[in-house]
Amino acid sequence: MKLSEEQSATAGAAGMEPRPPLLGERVKAFRTARRLTLRQLGEMVGTTASFLSQLERGRSGANTSTLMLIANALGISVSNLFDEGEVSPHRVLKRAERPALALSEGYRKTMLSRRPIHEMEVYSGEFAVGGSTGDLLYTHGNAHEMFIVLRGRLELTLGDERFILDEGDSIEYSTATPHKARNVGDKPAEVLWVIAPPTSEAVELDQYVARKSLASGHSKTDSGLSEE
Repeated sequence: MKLSEEQSATAGAAGMEPRPPLLGERVKAFRTARRLTLRQLGEMVGTTASFLSQLERGRSGANTSTLMLIANALGISVSNLFDEGEVSPHRVLKRAERPALALSEGYRKTMLSRRPIHEMEVYSGEFAVGGSTGDLLYTHGNAHEMFIVLRGRLELTLGDERFILDEGDSIEYSTATPHKARNVGDKPAEVLWVIAPPTSEAVELDQYVARKSLASGHSKTDSGLSEE
């Protein structure tokens, strides 16, 4: 829900956390490191570019919930907005923390590229034995896609053609070509999709939910796919 200008302007009033000037500088540093405009960050957070501009210049505060939304959009923790460490555009994404779609058809898809997505987007797919991207062929835009098998054996259908790919194999095609993938091996499989330029819309990216790290590592389902 978008914050009103009145709510934004009074963010430093009663019930709001006091914010030192460093906060605005940190927000701006992380935003520019992520190559986000004020408008883009505002759309991701649900507030306005005007409010964020005021926040970055130290002329406005923000409540804790808004700071959490800002930190989440920037791919950091709220504490990162208050420490004095160097702001770096380089971020490690732990495997267990990859934003993921819900498990379905013995298949889970996770997102490796970070929002906002610019020149390319990268996804990982984990397939249980017999798992697939679905029964129907699908297309998305008209971009260049590379399909890479990291482990296992996959059958990739491209239009009327079918290809068997083993670990280390790859194939390239247009995303406008109807396609689907299925694990035809006897063990779980994993693949990468690299797409350039990006074809996913914001509404599609919003379906990917951040996964939390597991203190004891990855748990496994009977299918061999990792659970959250």
